[in-house]
Amino acid sequence: MRITTSLRISRRLPFLQTVKTSVAVALAWLLSQLLLPSDLPIFAAIAALLVVQPSVNQTLGRAIERTLGVIGGVIIASSIGFFLGQSSWVVLGTVVVSILVGWALRLSPVSASQIPISAMLVLALGATTPGYALDRIFETFIGAGVALIVNAVIVPPVLIAPARDAVGLLAREVADTFDRIVHALGAPQTPANMMELMIKARLLRPMLESAEKAIAQAEESLMLNPRQAKLRRGLDADQQMIERLPTLVTRAIGMSRALHDHYDNALQYEPSVQAFSKELARAAHDLRLLAREEGDTTTVAEPPVSEVLALTAPLRIVTPHPDHWILIGSLMEDLRRVREEIVGE
Repeated sequence: MRITTSLRISRRLPFLQTVKTSVAVALAWLLSQLLLPSDLPIFAAIAALLVVQPSVNQTLGRAIERTLGVIGGVIIASSIGFFLGQSSWVVLGTVVVSILVGWALRLSPVSASQIPISAMLVLALGATTPGYALDRIFETFIGAGVALIVNAVIVPPVLIAPARDAVGLLAREVADTFDRIVHALGAPQTPANMMELMIKARLLRPMLESAEKAIAQAEESLMLNPRQAKLRRGLDADQQMIERLPTLVTRAIGMSRALHDHYDNALQYEPSVQAFSKELARAAHDLRLLAREEGDTTTVAEPPVSEVLALTAPLRIVTPHPDHWILIGSLMEDLRRVREEIVGE
């Protein structure tokens, strides 16, 4: 039997987010005491604590969820407490009713859990006090608003760099796969070599998923971010690159699979295979140029990409050996699609 949850995580949350959460809680507490001095601002502190998220957009979404959950819980608790009082069984019944309301309305987990929590706190801390419920709603607005402002003003999180790294790593790995195919076609290979080629090619798929997820997170981090316009250009370039990569990944895996299934040592003597190998090596070179990172000192001296793309002329296909024509035809079609993606056709 395995315990599927853990008390600790592999990576700490960014220290900056911890600092911003602390600042948001402190400011929400002080502002609530200034505006609503009669009670301890517990609802404001809880709202600020829960609302601060890794991105401004996520913070806004959590603020809305938190506020609506509190409003729903306060309304339910106030209604039930007004008619039935504050006995223990009334509090328990209110919690159960709140859970059922969240389920019936198909609320998100955050909002659904917030309703019974807020209802229980209202009944336990002062449902009979005039104006208590309304003050708790104001407190929640204060806490959520302060958290949103703090997260947007104090170094709003941007996830552009992880997205650029993931896209660049994937593009370079696709280029490396092309080079491995070229090497396999130019020298005799063992079954173990071909299996290794296939395994490494299959790893491109999870890398693609990780890169697409990183791009989505970077896009989300820019939403409602005050620096969005300044940072958008770099993300746009990464998005253009990631649009090309799914086809290149598919073709790299396809070529590896075809070579794995139909390989024999005589392939290196086929004229068409030799020409294909040269073009695929050029494709790997061009893909690395497209994926180079801005400011990379290893590529500063390169001419612009448009001046060095090598895939410019069709290949002449010599009639291959009958045992090789299926493999060569498959490889040539994959190369055609690779060329289209790299040159942007």
